[in-house]
Amino acid sequence: MGVLRPFLKLYHRSEVTGLESFPPGGALVVSNHSGGLFAMDVPVFALGFYEHFGYDRPVYTLSHDLVVTGPTADFFIRNGFIRANHENADEALRSGGVVIVFPGGDYDVYRPTLAENRIDFDGRTGYIKAAINAGVPIVPMVSIGGQESQFFLTRGTGLAKALRLDKLLRAKILPISFGFPFGLSAVVPVNVPLPTKIVTQVLEPVHITEQFGADPDIDAVDAHVRGVMQEALDELASKRRFPVIG
Repeated sequence: MGVLRPFLKLYHRSEVTGLESFPPGGALVVSNHSGGLFAMDVPVFALGFYEHFGYDRPVYTLSHDLVVTGPTADFFIRNGFIRANHENADEALRSGGVVIVFPGGDYDVYRPTLAENRIDFDGRTGYIKAAINAGVPIVPMVSIGGQESQFFLTRGTGLAKALRLDKLLRAKILPISFGFPFGLSAVVPVNVPLPTKIVTQVLEPVHITEQFGADPDIDAVDAHVRGVMQEALDELASKRRFPVIG
């Protein structure tokens, strides 16, 4: 955090609000995902969280297999990134950890710029079962600004399927974007993210069994979570004066 703080505060002018309502103990933070290859959602939240609560409560991030394998795996694992599966989520949550999950995953983080302020989990609801199994609340969170780091044209789902990336790398997209300094990019060449202002808002926790009963309707819970997130994101978008500048 000491290394990242100047970068996040100066380059991205990051802000985190709403932590006053964060519940004690284990909690599943459910967020939209922004920024493509250089998504700053986790560092921005973690910086705000640790500044507010200190370092006694660890923050974990459920991650795609590619993040926790290869030459950079050790770095990410040291910083709380864990392989995304129900066993890891359950263990981390029951230990009292704060676990971040991006239900939309790569589908969300590469959403086209024209849909940058839309909550879209691609129909994925596994996060709700993870919270129910561990007996912890869901903490919805929204972030704005990260998707302005470059111009995202398309997720490239058809191209990924044609190249059989879903079979080779478990990747269902091959996103195409336009940025600085190389212009057009299909992940590579890697463009530098613009210094966009990133604002993150933590919302009121959702206590599933208290609000939806002992046998909750998964679709109803999902609709509620996405609904409060979309409302909050719309409000953040209405306050944003200019792209990148904020």
